[in-house]
Amino acid sequence: MASDSDRDWDLCFETINKLVDEAGKIIASRNSGAKTISEKTDDIDLLTETDQQVEKLLTENLHAKFPSHKFIGEEAFGEGNKSQLTDDPTWIIDPVDGTMNFVHSYPQSCVSVGLWVNKSPELAIVFNPVFNQKFTARRGQGAYYNGQKIHVSGEKNIKKALITTEFGTSRDPEKVRVTLENLAKVVPAVHGIRVTGSAALNMCMVAQGAADLNYEFGPHAWDMAAGDLIVREAGGVTMDPSGGPLDIMSRRVLAASSQELAEDFIKLLTQFYPQPRDD
Repeated sequence: MASDSDRDWDLCFETINKLVDEAGKIIASRNSGAKTISEKTDDIDLLTETDQQVEKLLTENLHAKFPSHKFIGEEAFGEGNKSQLTDDPTWIIDPVDGTMNFVHSYPQSCVSVGLWVNKSPELAIVFNPVFNQKFTARRGQGAYYNGQKIHVSGEKNIKKALITTEFGTSRDPEKVRVTLENLAKVVPAVHGIRVTGSAALNMCMVAQGAADLNYEFGPHAWDMAAGDLIVREAGGVTMDPSGGPLDIMSRRVLAASSQELAEDFIKLLTQFYPQPRDD
């Protein structure tokens, strides 16, 4: 039986905010040190002891506080929980987004947490503790960077747009071909392109107005569950890269500063549809 506190979104936000700060201390303290690393699907898809420790910290404390809530997490909760999003309050957690960056001590990694209810985001936090960058959003309450309200750039002209994307961890030949084909089409058409290694932070750059559009084929739900709300609460749009509604379980995402920019950009793209677990 769910308690009243399980649907107290203020309490949920307060609780996860404190837990993310604790998680950030762990990540920041280890960013420049040696890591215990294992491989998941290949030598590009990596897992660190820190990923596991941070997810355990978050999930165990959230479960104790909100016992009726469900979880979708990258590491600890197993394949069955990775693919099921229901109407129940569900915490979608990436303990270290940008694991490759973290392994190399490149300071672009973050904790990313979204709480989804009725298959829609209720609250979100993305925190890069190395640079003390915290992005937050609550449904209907705007998006914030370190407590200051943020807004997308509003850019509509593709020629003036700074674009972010990621190559992902899959080296499937067809995905590599499509990725390079899209880069060849995108680079001449836009102002610039950046690949920084964190899907969640890329979406937050759009929300902050530091980038104008982000697209990627291959991210998981935990890579974009927080960024989706942060972008939209900052006045941006999120969608499938083909132009339809965003489905965070589809492993495809486009976030933009304006509907006009998104629609023009989509015309450039060769589409790719990842399998549920090819990445």
